[in-house]
Amino acid sequence: MRIVLVTGPGGSGRTTVAAATALAAARSGKRTLLLTADPAPVPGVTMGTGPGEVTEGLWVARIDSGAHFRRELLAFQERSTAALDLLGARKLEDEELTELPGSEQFALLRGLRDLRGGGWDVAVVDMPPVRETIALLGLPEQLRRYLRRLLPPERQAARALRPMLAQLAGVPMPAQWLYETAARWDAELGDVQELIDDRNTSVRLVAEPGPAAEDALPTARLGLALYGMRVDALVANRILPTASPDLWLAGLQAQQEKVLRRWHQESRPQSAPLLSVPHAGRDPRGLDDLAALAGDDGADGLAAGLELREADPVDPWDIRRATSSDKAYEDEFHWVLPLPGAVKEELGLVRRGDELLITVGPFRRVLPLPSVLRRCTVSGAGLRDGELRVRFTPDPAVWPQGR
Repeated sequence: MRIVLVTGPGGSGRTTVAAATALAAARSGKRTLLLTADPAPVPGVTMGTGPGEVTEGLWVARIDSGAHFRRELLAFQERSTAALDLLGARKLEDEELTELPGSEQFALLRGLRDLRGGGWDVAVVDMPPVRETIALLGLPEQLRRYLRRLLPPERQAARALRPMLAQLAGVPMPAQWLYETAARWDAELGDVQELIDDRNTSVRLVAEPGPAAEDALPTARLGLALYGMRVDALVANRILPTASPDLWLAGLQAQQEKVLRRWHQESRPQSAPLLSVPHAGRDPRGLDDLAALAGDDGADGLAAGLELREADPVDPWDIRRATSSDKAYEDEFHWVLPLPGAVKEELGLVRRGDELLITVGPFRRVLPLPSVLRRCTVSGAGLRDGELRVRFTPDPAVWPQGR
């Protein structure tokens, strides 16, 4: 399954581009799902939470974060009945539950997880603004790390003894349901993480050419790169027609053209081509309007780049052994982390135990060290040509002899 996560700066037209991309995929013969939290993602089509078919080959599913929050909280309450009764708690009822901030993100993560098994060729996901999307894509990894630190899996080995201890003590053992809940959450988050890391999952950035987008996109690309997300295209949205007799529109068009020239120079067709969507002059009113925005099925249309990808021959986050010809770094391992646009002054790097803490601009990620690097010490790091290269030297105290 090919999954495209559509995001961009706020107000860039993400939902419209996501809907047009999904329609383009469906019209190219792919069984396509559009997943969105927008109540009306397809103009002129009334729908429920779905998935419901809106035209041949295209289904739409709407995320209801309020319903998801109520359902999950009541289910957790039901599983925790023994512990809550022990504490004398009064149960909450469905009618009195109101959605809390942050529930939208968890509902979207559940929606992503549920994409598996749907039989879709392509799933297009209407994501939040790009800064929120970066935080959301990093959430499963972070939450799993917190769970494992607070409730270590090795402590669960004694879980079989807890029912016996509960009978001896005569009271429920809260640790039992706590560890069971943590294990279930870890498995569910692992499913989402696997989907995010899949080579056929990519991000499609939507931006309206202008100064605000030029300022926002480098930071967005940097955050996505830190979390290992591949950008499959930059969609320049709401492109104005050329040669307008209106001087005001002509000024805006000239500004767009200036930005587009820079984006064309920066784009690399083999990794992140630039796609263009014309300004419709009004909000789309139906499927025909969306089809006009999507363009044709050629290289410049929104259907471009939706094919399944083969495995990458080279891992961009690979570990390289320094060559013997490089005497300065002989016998070192280099961990190469692509960080396009990063600057040295905004980069922080700290090793803590078996983890590497990377801060770049406004983003931070905690990376577990691969097994070979856990037996090494950090000997240096350098940032060059958009790549962070961390150097590791084998620690003689723990490194296997004879290697």
